[in-house]
Amino acid sequence: METAYLAGAVRTPVGKRDGGLSGVHPADLAGHVIGELLDRTGVDPAAVDDVILGCVDTVGPQSGDIARTSWLAAGLPEHVPGVTVDRQCGSGQQAVHFAAQAVMSGTADLVVAGGVQSMSQVPIGSAMHPEGPYRNSKGWAKRYGDQEVSQFRSADDIAAKWGLTREELEEWALESHRKAIRAIDAGSLRDEIVPVGECAADEGPRRDTSAERMAALPALRLGGVTTAATSSQIADGAAALLVASGHAVRAHGLRPRARIRHLSARGGDPVLMLTAPIEATVSALSKAGLDIKSIDRFEINEAFASVVLAWLRESGADPAKVNVNGGAIALGHPLGATGARLLTSLLHELERCGGRYGLLTMCEGGGQANVTVIERL
Repeated sequence: METAYLAGAVRTPVGKRDGGLSGVHPADLAGHVIGELLDRTGVDPAAVDDVILGCVDTVGPQSGDIARTSWLAAGLPEHVPGVTVDRQCGSGQQAVHFAAQAVMSGTADLVVAGGVQSMSQVPIGSAMHPEGPYRNSKGWAKRYGDQEVSQFRSADDIAAKWGLTREELEEWALESHRKAIRAIDAGSLRDEIVPVGECAADEGPRRDTSAERMAALPALRLGGVTTAATSSQIADGAAALLVASGHAVRAHGLRPRARIRHLSARGGDPVLMLTAPIEATVSALSKAGLDIKSIDRFEINEAFASVVLAWLRESGADPAKVNVNGGAIALGHPLGATGARLLTSLLHELERCGGRYGLLTMCEGGGQANVTVIERL
């Protein structure tokens, strides 16, 4: 089987809702980061076999196969096709998985993969039926009944199941902001970011937040412990990675920076929804022949603080290796782009710290999780 290499990875800053990226058409946002990826790697755009982007809520400016639109908006060759994928919050990560699988199968040599989301222009849930995707499904009702299915319920149910207090959630959230601010101030994220106009740095981290401010916020659900402070921020952004075969590396003089050591996806309880990363991590490490102590850096998407803390309890991972430069609570979670953004950040962080293995996983709508393990070269 062919090896899938990561030969480049770049992202935009993550913009706040109605912030510095809110006026940029999502096709232009993704096109900008794709163009930068090709410039940095020096690869001939005409040699690219496919473009795969993740995106959620593909309506309005995100409709019509935005992967294809983004490539063309960047002024790149018309003969290169594009396809858009939706695995909810894991869409950008799944796009990289599909790209790697194409390379590993020998059916492609160079694939641009990533994700884009403008939550300012296309509000979350825009593509959902007003009553939800499960309403009036007889098969769903027979299996799961007529009960609330929402990420907010899941976040609270996870906190209850693992005995997580509101104070513990807020402590994690506050540290996410602190880590992100430290990384920004140290310039640690500069190499992975391509500025978009005047937006050159992540806009989400709050220097004015505090434990007291977080404690004053109301819960998102009656009797719950999850608040806006312990949830990921609505955001805009894009990221792109170049996935290459060994043949392409040699033919185009590319510098492989990491190889895909393992990729998988796994499902779990669709009502509890956000716990799938726990079992997915166990399964992935077993298949990869690694243990939790082998991993030098983890990126666990901070959809909610309870998701990461429950994963930490079950995995036994060292918290000091998890989301070391902050997570989506501080940086924001542009749904379709986040998986690619996290993988981009993970690659750069492994290079900074000199680590060998990095693991990315994230919870996804429908009770799913992707896992990617990369090995730095």
